[in-house]
Amino acid sequence: MRTGVIAKKVGMTRLFQEDGRHVPVTVLALEDCQVISHRTAERDGYVALQVGSGVAKQKNVAKPQREHFAKAEVPLKMKVAEFRLEDDAGFLPVGSTISAEHFIAGQKVDITGHTQGKGFAGAMKRWGFGGLRATHGVSLSHRSHGSTGNRQDPGRVFKGKKMAGHMGDRQRTQQNLEIVRTDADRGLLFVKGSVPGHKNAWLVVRDSVKLKLPEGVPFPGVVLDTKAPKPEAVEEAPVAVAVDTAETAAPDSDTNKEG
Repeated sequence: MRTGVIAKKVGMTRLFQEDGRHVPVTVLALEDCQVISHRTAERDGYVALQVGSGVAKQKNVAKPQREHFAKAEVPLKMKVAEFRLEDDAGFLPVGSTISAEHFIAGQKVDITGHTQGKGFAGAMKRWGFGGLRATHGVSLSHRSHGSTGNRQDPGRVFKGKKMAGHMGDRQRTQQNLEIVRTDADRGLLFVKGSVPGHKNAWLVVRDSVKLKLPEGVPFPGVVLDTKAPKPEAVEEAPVAVAVDTAETAAPDSDTNKEG
């Protein structure tokens, strides 16, 4: 079992295949997705990997959390999540940055996020009720959900009855979505189809729990080498400046005249 990543939903676009077909994809960005700490069975009672993503302001992070990030030598993170592992073989080094090549093209993943909030909605929009009749005695209550109570026994409304209320903004998981392409340089994942959440929403991406991992998936994962030396800048050759020699060589007629 491998760790997952925390990604931000950028939006949707389409990718063209070699045969000319286009595939609608959702673009997910890995914004400095780093390993923060390890959860071990001896100390915590379970094995997991804590991952953080994004950059948070210092005023929005509590002091204990700031010390926690400082211990891992990582910047302040906006989103933190844990991923359960079978054993410590799936650990990645603390402070390492997970690359988009952690997933491969053609792999199936499960993506968890919060759906878009719709606010307060009536029973017809929220649950698909048919509403009351348009004529024949119904006045000013065509879209109401009708009566909800019972007889004297039980004399109450059962919990969980479908009524008007807050719609959307629920945690949902979309399973078995396909990774169409990855871009390690820009830290992007291209997922076939739509995923829950609005633009700039944080999502949790992990390997599919219902399907086996395909061959070639790196274990325990792929991290970026942020300490690699950057290529040295090439020194530019000095620019030659053209000088009008004829003007400089000719003596000034005014200065050669005797007073």
